Amino acid sequence: MKDDNTRNMILAFALSLLVLLGWQFLVVNPRVEQERLKQAAEQVAAPRGTTAPQTNTAAPGAPPVPTSPGAAPAPVNPSPTGVLTREAALAAGPRVAINTARLQGSLSLKGGRIDDLKLTGYRETVDPGSPLITLFSPSGTAAAFYAETGVVGAAGSGMPGADTLWRQEGSGALSPSTPVTLVYDNGKGQQFRRTYAVDDAYMFTINEEVRNTGSDTLTLYPYGLVSRHGTPKVAGFYILHEGLIGVLGQAGLKEYTYADIKKASQYTEKATGGWVGITDKYWAATIIPEQAEAVQGRFNASGAGAGEIYQADVLGSARTLAPASTITFSHRVFAGAKEVTVVDNYRTTLGIDRFDLLIDWGWFYFLTKPLFWIIDYFFHVFGNFGWSIILVTVLIKAVFYPLANKSYESMSRMKKVQPEMVALRERYPDDKMKQQQEMMELYKREKINPLSGCLPVLIQIPVFFALYKVIFVSIEMRHAPFIGWIKDLSAPDPTNLFTLFGLIPVQMPEFLQMGAWPIIMGVTMFIQMKMNPDPPDPVQKTMFTWMPVIFTFMLASFPAGLVIYWAWNNLLSVTQQYMMMRKQGVKVELWDNIASMFGKSAEKKS
Repeated sequence: MKDDNTRNMILAFALSLLVLLGWQFLVVNPRVEQERLKQAAEQVAAPRGTTAPQTNTAAPGAPPVPTSPGAAPAPVNPSPTGVLTREAALAAGPRVAINTARLQGSLSLKGGRIDDLKLTGYRETVDPGSPLITLFSPSGTAAAFYAETGVVGAAGSGMPGADTLWRQEGSGALSPSTPVTLVYDNGKGQQFRRTYAVDDAYMFTINEEVRNTGSDTLTLYPYGLVSRHGTPKVAGFYILHEGLIGVLGQAGLKEYTYADIKKASQYTEKATGGWVGITDKYWAATIIPEQAEAVQGRFNASGAGAGEIYQADVLGSARTLAPASTITFSHRVFAGAKEVTVVDNYRTTLGIDRFDLLIDWGWFYFLTKPLFWIIDYFFHVFGNFGWSIILVTVLIKAVFYPLANKSYESMSRMKKVQPEMVALRERYPDDKMKQQQEMMELYKREKINPLSGCLPVLIQIPVFFALYKVIFVSIEMRHAPFIGWIKDLSAPDPTNLFTLFGLIPVQMPEFLQMGAWPIIMGVTMFIQMKMNPDPPDPVQKTMFTWMPVIFTFMLASFPAGLVIYWAWNNLLSVTQQYMMMRKQGVKVELWDNIASMFGKSAEKKS
């Protein structure tokens, strides 16, 4: 009867797995593909860059919300679909080149926007010939994304906006050693000077000056914004935030996904200093006011379908510009890769409030970030993140060695008395209460903790999750190779058992992705499970037997670096447990346990 129950359990598990795979392949995947095609069609069919300016929704007596700065200019020479190519948009008006070691692009003299940026240190794939990562694109293109600063006043005051054509003083490109100044005269008595500077990483500093030679006194509000047109494709992982983000005073870190801000329409918060922006997994653009400035931060979503616009902006305090006077203010714009050392350095040297939270370290921040620094340290020693992860795994095992040793000692004792446990179950087959009482007496007599076997797994969970965050979130792991076929530790193992590791030239569905490293991990986990004493309950025994198979399928889609850590950790655990069992005088009957699973005996092997 026991064998029948076990077979039924295995059969039920196999059928359940088959149903899940079938549902994924026949229902979920076609739906996802259909939705993707629908979104792609909408992206092409609907024009961008023609959205009407946002109306002023501020309450009476409140400072005005920037309207003209938030509106996209009408497209120039639009393509037949109404969407400009990036090349056409860049050629539509005069520009000033941006050239640094990490950035290349341009800022537009029309509107004074930073709307053309590529990251020279990052490419779309591991192929060194693949295109550079494009961060910013001008309004009117299929993926418009840009930053803008300026000043806003009452209607008709002649403040420069998105359509204003600025003039460059002098000539030359914007670089870390050569700032660029733009000038504009509105013909109403106000002159504007805007000076752009950029460092050797990803931070722009924009100093603005407004001079009043007229006879009227004006009230002006400085603003800065980051705007994105259309909903971008996101990774869609719960542990990773992509969308609008910022730190606004006492409100602290605020995060809105694109779906969330569409539902809320708008979020505002008054603060001193702080920053707001839009973040992707590895890249971000933020607007940073002067940190002593009282501002109103805002996240906003407008439009619908392919005409959606997402915006993060700050509106500064009112400035009175009297005749024959001048006002000055400044903003900073971060636009680039979320490199840990760079982001941390900006927080420290520029005093930007909690700017390091731009990187999503998660709830285990206190564990995740130190773990990154340790891995990064060994990377600079060995020059390879894979070997660094392996060495950190050894260090983690060393830290938890005493606790794990106690656990393995208790498990070894349990393994030693397993014949007595079997005898107790046979002696009281129908009296579960008596059976449990005798078991507890046995545990007490032999100083066995039946829950100790869970400790090695439990103590790994926070570390496992923290390492997952490090590998998944930190850009330093992106496209980081290991050895052999692993060219990117942040991506799943590219090999596949179901294609005989590349011998069969066919593209398998994602849920059938089963690389070599996940299989190695599964084998090491299986060996570790078979070294443990069998659970007394046959159903539990079956579950533990098939757990390595389930974990192998689960981790097949995880980053290769995480799977390598888990496999190496299992191997170290097996070694530690083997040594403890030998110390306790327990025979390691690994083959017996494995063979019994298939109805064989150890004697048959011998």
